[in-house]
Amino acid sequence: MDVHIDLTGARGHRDAIYRQLRAAILDGRIRPGEALPPTRELAQRLAVSRTTVSAAYDRLTAEGFLTGRVGAGTFVTASATARPSPALVSGVRPLPEWDAVPAPPAPFAPAPEFDFRPGVPDLTRFPFDTWRRLVTQRLRAGQADLMTYGDPQGHPGLRTEIARHVGVSRDVRASAEQVVVTAGAQQTTDLVARVLLRPGDLAAVENPGYPPPRLVLSARGVRVAPVPVDAEGIVVGAIPAGTRLVYVTPSHQYPLGLAMSLERRLELLDWAERADAVLVEDDYDTEFRYTGRPLEPLHSLDSRGRVVYVGSFSKVLSPALRLGFLIAPPSLVPALVKARYLTDWHAPNVEQAALAAFMAEGGFARHVRRMRKVYRERHELLSASLASFADFLTPLPSSAGLHLSAAAESDCGSLVRAARRHGVRLYSLGDFAVGERRHGLVFGYGAVAAERIGPGLARLRALADEGAA
Repeated sequence: MDVHIDLTGARGHRDAIYRQLRAAILDGRIRPGEALPPTRELAQRLAVSRTTVSAAYDRLTAEGFLTGRVGAGTFVTASATARPSPALVSGVRPLPEWDAVPAPPAPFAPAPEFDFRPGVPDLTRFPFDTWRRLVTQRLRAGQADLMTYGDPQGHPGLRTEIARHVGVSRDVRASAEQVVVTAGAQQTTDLVARVLLRPGDLAAVENPGYPPPRLVLSARGVRVAPVPVDAEGIVVGAIPAGTRLVYVTPSHQYPLGLAMSLERRLELLDWAERADAVLVEDDYDTEFRYTGRPLEPLHSLDSRGRVVYVGSFSKVLSPALRLGFLIAPPSLVPALVKARYLTDWHAPNVEQAALAAFMAEGGFARHVRRMRKVYRERHELLSASLASFADFLTPLPSSAGLHLSAAAESDCGSLVRAARRHGVRLYSLGDFAVGERRHGLVFGYGAVAAERIGPGLARLRALADEGAA
């Protein structure tokens, strides 16, 4: 244990050593069971006599903070407990707008018994062996360029593979030069806002919608207008005049699950051209589409450079990778790369190189096909099982992704809270709305095994029958 003790200006070295060691133990900086330096070593380091250090140790031992073990050394006693540090009387305060930003969600530990959270993939099926091999190969190769500062735009090989993947699977025509590797949709929204919006500018989001982009924009001082969603997608006529950016999820609206109609997509693109605005298209989970032909993204319909296309590997592989991407009009790319550089420079190089190899050797496409079958089974099972809730829930049409939503006539907040107390984790539609709340429930099926769907819904049904709904 390398204990920091400052004797500068101290009148009594023994008392100063005693007070600082005692404070470190009480504050938890030195934990129970940890060894203190030998008296001779600490005396040499502090340029004091060994007797001075021994006297401080003896006093702490007498007060029960330390205990000596013959031949082993001096240790903090197991009964020595830390106390909270005294609060500062005053300090620097953040800008007031940060008070309105909710705290990050706490990690779930232990995991809920029945995990119906949306947007969480089945991490038990992550290709651990393949990923371990790919990362190990990169490290064993001794590529020094992977261990230094990287390209803010992203690993060139990964950008090439991303451009090829979205071109084949989503008909998004773009070159690797248009791809910027990011940490996901939240960072993309932040980067686009940095290069296009000033504080006080107006942006629009779907309502209900994915909360993080709305919070990102608000935290940057952007005024955010929630715009209603109907059966065809965001209501273009309700977008306020002067809006400079619209964040949308057209292929699988989050959280309702509907797909934006072709007519509405064309209407939105025409609006963006007239308003000189940018559309941030978050195509977050449509690798998993179960019926019908793939829908054309806004990006594929855009001939005037109005769309920033956003993708993520969080839903397909793992959120822990913190890897996503954006595809931007060439006119925006240089500024976005500069913004990425100023924000956090670049994504982890080894993980980018491993993912590029995973995609190049076909592992990513195989994983998507394998998981599409798994999730389709859960999608169908959940859809059929929701028939037992027909007395108060109406499932909303959805044919893609990792969640299903169901509308209700009344607020489901009390049922959601009761379910969480009884090991069933899910969300209310109202959790995603601003202002007037939609009533209903959101069921994710990525993190819950097929055989757990029935028992989880049975427990939820029992709680509803008890009056929690």
